[in-house]
Amino acid sequence: MRMRALLASVSFVSSVSFVSIVSFVDVACGHARDARARHVRIAIGGQTQMIYLPTTLAQELGYYREESIDVELQDFAGGAKALQALVGGSADVVSGFYDHTIQMAAEGREFVSFVTMLRFPGMVLATSPQSAGMVTTINDLKGRVVGVTSAGSSSQMLLAYVLLRHGVAPDAVSVTAIGNAATAVAAMEHGKVDAGVMADPSFTLVARRNPGVRVLADMRTAAGVKEAFGTDTYPGSVLYSTGDWVRSNRDIAERLARAITRTLSWMHTHTPQEIAEKMPKTFRGEDEALYIEALTASMPMFSPDGMMALDGAEVVRTLLAGSLEKVRTATIDVSKTYTNEFIHGR
Repeated sequence: MRMRALLASVSFVSSVSFVSIVSFVDVACGHARDARARHVRIAIGGQTQMIYLPTTLAQELGYYREESIDVELQDFAGGAKALQALVGGSADVVSGFYDHTIQMAAEGREFVSFVTMLRFPGMVLATSPQSAGMVTTINDLKGRVVGVTSAGSSSQMLLAYVLLRHGVAPDAVSVTAIGNAATAVAAMEHGKVDAGVMADPSFTLVARRNPGVRVLADMRTAAGVKEAFGTDTYPGSVLYSTGDWVRSNRDIAERLARAITRTLSWMHTHTPQEIAEKMPKTFRGEDEALYIEALTASMPMFSPDGMMALDGAEVVRTLLAGSLEKVRTATIDVSKTYTNEFIHGR
């Protein structure tokens, strides 16, 4: 009996040792896998804005990690600032608006979008509460102050085109940077600007607290884009980088594109409330119902598949040419400003 007990004890110790060894190997391999994860710095033109939500949500869902990518998200005051980070070398990829690739192409610089997050711009041009009674149409913006996220940002480009389409010269309006989130809300509510180009959830917050705010252009839906631009589509936020980076990091670009398309697919099969619950508390704020309301209004703008349509890219070039001379006078092959090669199932 003592012999059987001794053998059982040896067997138990051996089993524990084997499990310990296996566990150690698994942990070691896990660390090795983490060490091999590709580090990518993504500059975002205003991370709390819903127009860039998929970039953060992909991280919260664990999709970057599952793609063996170690993603560092960098928050900037606007798309122009995020682009500067990429040009300056402190970022590898930008989560920004597609129109920047067109603007760079007009300067002879190659920037390539490789996954599309928004099929509509997702922004709203609205009056401040103080100006709602005096500014009833876009024409009434002549001589007034309008806020955009930052100078040279996509919000300013969108404003310029909306003004031109309604017969208002862009230089007839004084444009000022109001940032996004809290700074934009404060500028609108305190009457620092007569109108502002805002993204959710900031716009919904201002509108709820100030019911008199007047919407001049709503670019979150197909109908709103049609009214504002006279077109059925206008691709908004994308992931883009330099042509050299995309060619040299095809595997990373493909992994990023896959993480984003998986995120978009997840979003379209879950409710706004379920999406909100996955986002960081700091993004949702204290009023979660307001965040869900804003997300519900913004859902139509998200791409279902991450694809960039050629006609959509052409629309962006055409509209930019209307307000930017450098785009108007340049010969641009828009097919070189984006690629769908990393979008599986296309």
